[in-house]
Amino acid sequence: MMLSSRSLNLLGFLMCAGMLTFALYLQHVVGLDPCPLCIFQRVAVMAAGLLFLVAFLHGAGALGSRFHGVLTLGASLVGIGLALRHLWLQSLPADQVPSCGPGLDYMMDVLPLMQVFKEVLSGSGECAEIEGIFMGITLPGWTLMGFAVLALLALMNIVKFRR
Repeated sequence: MMLSSRSLNLLGFLMCAGMLTFALYLQHVVGLDPCPLCIFQRVAVMAAGLLFLVAFLHGAGALGSRFHGVLTLGASLVGIGLALRHLWLQSLPADQVPSCGPGLDYMMDVLPLMQVFKEVLSGSGECAEIEGIFMGITLPGWTLMGFAVLALLALMNIVKFRR
């Protein structure tokens, strides 16, 4: 049985809420401090979650569902890109890992926003550290899979109502 657009959006929102809850658990209970790329991935999860929630509450027709689907797909694709970048940094040999730069708080205080994005996406040594592996997959790998599911839900909203 095919899920309704509203059900897909609710599922997407709940998945985002679960991803953020787990990230906060890892940070505040387990003690894993997020690197700058982790923080940007959280922002992408928040954006996708808010878009899924708005789409759920709006309950739009076919055209609106496609519009919301495109927006949530965009947020999910940004998250996929960030997670892939993070995995790439983690795969580098130790001698090729970029040096650790200033903290994200400091960069946000002294640099223009676009420069902060550029600095974070260029990577830093702390983003290359692997601090959590579950079933042989690092945290950015699990995040990548989460974003892939979110993108699939968004695609289902886009394709489902195409006539």
